[in-house]
Order: sequence, then structure tokens, then C-alpha cells
Amino acid sequence: MKTYAITPIPKPRMTQRDRWKQRPPVLRYRAFCDEVRLNKISLPDCGWHVTFVLPMPASWSKKKKTEMAGKPHQQKPDKDNLEKALLDAIFEDDCRIWDGRVSKVWGETGQIIIGETA
Repeated sequence: MKTYAITPIPKPRMTQRDRWKQRPPVLRYRAFCDEVRLNKISLPDCGWHVTFVLPMPASWSKKKKTEMAGKPHQQKPDKDNLEKALLDAIFEDDCRIWDGRVSKVWGETGQIIIGETA
């Protein structure tokens, strides 16, 4: 199991204009992809389990943060958009990926945890 201290970013809906227009969601996504590549994150073609740990809002009380740590993250961003961003950052062509599992949970800081499925 490998843990990377990278805050997960979902893949935004992009258009042709995003090649030249500097929209903040697209800039955050591109920075995320660069960070994934710099950390040399890799995945096998099958049999992996990626857990996205999404940071809790600073506005939450300490009590709520303690209560929610490690619990399922059941709101936006969607898990498929997080997975899409990670796979696009790792692979030039991710069509060969045929099996994998993705989870998302709350945590103190953003992380990506990669392990094997049982």
C-alpha cells in the first residue's frame, strides 16, 4: 500500500476554449496532473484499490472533524471524476484498464492511497 500526500482533484468538464482560457478549475486539474507525474504514481492494468482522502472543510468544528474522519465521502466531487483525473494523469491511453476499485473518504488532509484488491 502506497500513500501520496496529494489532494485529489476531479476532472473538470473541458472545452476547446480551455486550451487558451485560464479557468481556475482547469488550472487546478493541470497542477494535480503535474504533481501525480512528479511523484511517479503508477497503477497496474487491473486489481488495484484507490482510496481518495478528501480534506474536511476548515469551517467544521473539531467535534465534527473527529466524528467524520475516515467516514465515506458522499457528496461532490463524484468518485468517477476523481478516478478519471488520476487515470488521465498516469496513462497516455487508459483504455487498457479493465478492473479497479475506487473509494472516497473524509480525512484531515488530502491523500491518495493505492493498494491491491483482495
